[in-house]
Amino acid sequence: MSDNKQKQNSENTNEWINWVEEAIVKEHLKFYEYNQFSNFQQIGVGSFGIVYRANWKNLEKHLALKSFFSLDNITVKEIVRELKIQRKVDLHDNIIRCHGITKLEPENHHGNVINYMLVMEYADGGSLRNYLKNNFSKLTWNDKYLMAYQLSSAVSYLHVEGVVHRDLHSSNILVHQNTIKLADFGLSKRIGASSNFQSKLFGMVPYVDPKSFNRRRNSNNNQMYSLNEKSDVYSIGVLLWELSSGQPPFYADGEHYDVSLILEISQGLRETVVPDTPDEYIKIYTKCWDGEPNNRPTIFQVVDWLKVIVTKTDIIIENPQLSNNKEFDKIPSSINNSESQGELSRLINYFNKMSTKEIYAIAESYKQEKLSTEIDFNSIVYEVNDLIFKLLNKGVDWQLLEDNVIDYFNNHNINLQEIYNWLLNNQNQNNLDSIFLLGYFDYKGIEISKNNEKAFNLFINASEKNHILAQYFVGNCYEYGNGTAKNEKLAFEYYKKSANKSLSRGQTQIGYFYENGIGVKKSLKKAFYWYEKAKNNGNIIAMHNLGNCYRNGMGVKEDENKAFELFKQSAEGEYLDGIMMLGYCYENGIGTKINMQKAFEFYQKSANLGDMLAQYNLGLMYEFGKGIIKNKDKANYWYKKSAKQGYQNAKNKLELLRKNKS
Repeated sequence: MSDNKQKQNSENTNEWINWVEEAIVKEHLKFYEYNQFSNFQQIGVGSFGIVYRANWKNLEKHLALKSFFSLDNITVKEIVRELKIQRKVDLHDNIIRCHGITKLEPENHHGNVINYMLVMEYADGGSLRNYLKNNFSKLTWNDKYLMAYQLSSAVSYLHVEGVVHRDLHSSNILVHQNTIKLADFGLSKRIGASSNFQSKLFGMVPYVDPKSFNRRRNSNNNQMYSLNEKSDVYSIGVLLWELSSGQPPFYADGEHYDVSLILEISQGLRETVVPDTPDEYIKIYTKCWDGEPNNRPTIFQVVDWLKVIVTKTDIIIENPQLSNNKEFDKIPSSINNSESQGELSRLINYFNKMSTKEIYAIAESYKQEKLSTEIDFNSIVYEVNDLIFKLLNKGVDWQLLEDNVIDYFNNHNINLQEIYNWLLNNQNQNNLDSIFLLGYFDYKGIEISKNNEKAFNLFINASEKNHILAQYFVGNCYEYGNGTAKNEKLAFEYYKKSANKSLSRGQTQIGYFYENGIGVKKSLKKAFYWYEKAKNNGNIIAMHNLGNCYRNGMGVKEDENKAFELFKQSAEGEYLDGIMMLGYCYENGIGTKINMQKAFEFYQKSANLGDMLAQYNLGLMYEFGKGIIKNKDKANYWYKKSAKQGYQNAKNKLELLRKNKS
């Protein structure tokens, strides 16, 4: 290394050390005198250094001290980054707390430089992996549900604060008093030259987002896919499975993971379901570990789904408080988030350095070993049609409907290209389900580019033979002019055909057309009739729309109590507008007492799931401190979210805030 390089590194290190010292002086960071600690016991060795358990002064409570092998520029930057993130998120009960910092002066250890140690909350259960190994037989499903919820809640809190963990696995998640404690926001990345470097990396394979092993690079030779929030969700899926099984994924005593497992996981291999695992729990983790990031839920959806399960079991859960310490966030700007992606990123880099010849050899070996199975595609097509019918009847949104269809194929180990090719080759005029499903693939662009004209022709073909779903989708094509000229009268006629055959989604559309005079003369009484019919058939959109009829006296006498109950039913069915309107009722006392806390909770839930009006209302709550402490930054964040989806009031609000600021 040149003298100039050494000088530059020394100056950079001093910059970070000065920042730490300044934070101590200004009391942004609590300082502990090293000589006040006693009863040291080594409890772990990581790639970055050693972790000790110790007592502070005469207190019986244990603390953890995290030391560092080398205090170079990179390490100090990582300490600063860890402190920054800890300060932002450590108010969450399931995130390990950083109490402060201590330092060993040169006279207390070998060498001539100061060495810092982080003073952390101590976790008596050790890592989640060891905890499950020692305690799994004692855990009930209620315990597993709660730990799954705690873990997901902690990660959701990171995402709210703009932090992606990128390194989630059962060895760096801790347990204290049977409670999950999320830890390690980047320090684990400095693996160094340990003798078991490769085995440690491959030990992380099952938790890595398989999309990150895609070797495609852009014109700058940078990998096109990088770890993100959906990568954390993938890792959560694997960890939820681990909670159900009590052991690491693909675990075999005495065996180690290797590159062949990377290839198998990339091609769709997942762990098998543990017997007696509840179906609703299985659905959550299998959605999380979907191979396509866009098909995975957000962490906020995972939290909501687990909260429903936990609530059913009468387990008490608590909501974390948000932190807002701006002064502490003023750290040197050159810290790069991408520098701290942990062991998982190191594994990805290792894989990407392998030669193509090596990968092909392993892939060919895997291909030869893989057994093929005969699939009854006729039964599959029938079941998928039935799934679409049931989901449309319930009133799920288009994206969730598509996600469920893709999930069905993935869960049955059916390649999308394979089923698409089968559909192309099996367009028997008597197999209406096959005709419709091929149209659906073309309409939604599943596995191929969207082709609305082709989809419309297939829908028309099946609808003429009275296929109910095809009739509904023909109506949808006419309503929006997809694959054919827009014709609202014909849209109404085809929707009515499906409605008369008890498709509640068609009934809801008929009600909507009557309410707004689309393709038919406006009639609020007829709108109410069809909404009520669809509601009685279990449609959550119709429940919401019928609630609006009662709230505004449309086609029926105004009744706020009935409106509230209908919005509540719609929200319980997870309809976004229903959740949002339930929040609106609590905010304004419609059919219930005003409750700003509940209003905030329902707005937040709907906003996290993507409802633009709820996002705007949540912004108002933060701006004016209704049901939550005022927070202009979070208000601005939600206004931007809403405006990005096109909500005009949110755009107007942002413009007003901009003018007031200037």
